[in-house]
Amino acid sequence: MDTRPTPADPPEARLDDFRVVAPFEIEALLQQMVAQRALVTIATPGGASCTTTLWEVDHAKGVVRFTGDRHDPQLARVLNADDAVAVGYLDSIKVQFDVDGLVQVHAGGASALNCSFPTEIFRFQRRASFRVRPLLNSPPAASFRHPAIPEMGLELRVLDVSIGGIALLIPENVPLVDPGVLISQVTIELDAETRFVTAMRVAHVTSMMDNGSGLRLGCELERMSGDSLRALQRFIDQTQKRRRLMARDDA
Repeated sequence: MDTRPTPADPPEARLDDFRVVAPFEIEALLQQMVAQRALVTIATPGGASCTTTLWEVDHAKGVVRFTGDRHDPQLARVLNADDAVAVGYLDSIKVQFDVDGLVQVHAGGASALNCSFPTEIFRFQRRASFRVRPLLNSPPAASFRHPAIPEMGLELRVLDVSIGGIALLIPENVPLVDPGVLISQVTIELDAETRFVTAMRVAHVTSMMDNGSGLRLGCELERMSGDSLRALQRFIDQTQKRRRLMARDDA
């Protein structure tokens, strides 16, 4: 039986395109991250985060083990949080999963972070994500503090957005944000019903070839909660539907 979502399915059903629930597939993805020593960010809704790598995956024991830096000043906040999300990358694939039961363990002189084997993982194709341009009658914006100038608050227009990335218009008179910088607290308001707080990492800054005023700030979305992912997917779906209706009315 074909269980793929149909156009009538709710937006949540379409997240199944990104969700991995088969234990052997989850283990295979995690083992790839172990082999590639991929960097992983463990982040909490309160803004605490630490960067680590996957050390070991033991599906039989139901344990995932990360390397741990006991001197990381953020580690205590991460360990004390009720919720945490891990985000890592395999080439063009973004891997994200909830971290449950995170504890710090010590063996000899080494320190590690253990959590439960995840029951599901979200696997996003970073470069293949479908992007939508918001409708002009409801210009969305992203608000945050400039990472190099904390006293400078920014509210930048959203040019386009996908399930894993966002492009912003940064005015020419605003100091640039360097590629690779992680901005932890970003409030994204896409419309009256779609507002969430997330983190974003600057991927590139390019000129606006079709518009000489300003630069395009391309960012990857990180630390997205399940609710934020669903809200973003819903916005993308609704924007696509509205554009199709507008094109049909103009025909």
